[in-house]
Amino acid sequence: MAINVLVVDDSALIRRLLSDIIQRTPGLTLAGTAPDAYAARTMVIELAPDVITLDIEMPKVDGLRFLEVLMQARPTPVVMISTLTELGADATLRALELGAIDFVPKPRLDIAKGIEEYESIIVSKIRAAASSRLPRLRPQAQKLPRTTYTGTEKIVAIGASTGGTEAIKCIIESLPANAPATIITQHMPAGFTTSFAKRLDACSRVNVREAQGNERLLPGTAYLAPGSQHLTIKRDGADYRTVLQDTPRVSGHKPSVDVMFESASKYAGHNAVGVLLTGMGKDGAKGLLSLHNQGAFTICQDEASCVVFGMPRAAIALNAASVILNISDIPPALLQHFEAVQAGSRL
Repeated sequence: MAINVLVVDDSALIRRLLSDIIQRTPGLTLAGTAPDAYAARTMVIELAPDVITLDIEMPKVDGLRFLEVLMQARPTPVVMISTLTELGADATLRALELGAIDFVPKPRLDIAKGIEEYESIIVSKIRAAASSRLPRLRPQAQKLPRTTYTGTEKIVAIGASTGGTEAIKCIIESLPANAPATIITQHMPAGFTTSFAKRLDACSRVNVREAQGNERLLPGTAYLAPGSQHLTIKRDGADYRTVLQDTPRVSGHKPSVDVMFESASKYAGHNAVGVLLTGMGKDGAKGLLSLHNQGAFTICQDEASCVVFGMPRAAIALNAASVILNISDIPPALLQHFEAVQAGSRL
């Protein structure tokens, strides 16, 4: 069946461009367009769209308020259309917290040309949203007690895509202040990762920062891949350090989860724990298998708690997962693993 899409945007140009993309794409149909939240509210009731593309910045009632009401009254998969600014990034992350499935950033200049270049991204995200599992309840973090494990030889590597911001937040918020060092790759454009790292840092006991490169991986700290570079690690004597690589996309992504996992497999091996969370596509599956084959403990998020089960499903099909867990069970499983492999301290 065709996916019916409602376009909500105060810009007539954006409405036309998105409408053209939807109408020429097999499997998508245009349910309608709305210039503001008031018109959209009526159309949601009358047309019952499968997916809504929603502008954040609209007059009268902004996209965030409309989204909040929508998710309470008539939950519908939503793809946000966001601006590439710090304010736009913060608003987009708030939209994901409220239940939006994903987002597409608007180009800064030459919008018509930029939207056309984004066509494949827009289409893939609409399709993923249509097949997604709407989160009925936000995953709740558990404030886990301090771990008795001490050391710098163990690291956690977390990869995610669609739906990943809330899943990552659930894990990071749960970790105690002395948790092992963590590296994170979330599919997200440059600029958005800066805001995401700040939001995680504000609500977590561990320190969260956007990776800068050549940082020593320390317990109680999480390092997020910047949106424009791959995050990897290297050995530096008895320690690990972050490495940023401005190399081509891998599996269509930059940063790529596979690149990070392969690096962790090469330099940390069985001392790493790989965690693959919700997301469309296959990025991370082969890298998680590489970690698993090195004797690392590997975790895949289960289908029931994923927004999109694509990446974990691909890894599970390769037998890359040591365990498959609900998102709420992953943080205690991490600490239980480190307690079990208590290896002393090299600090």
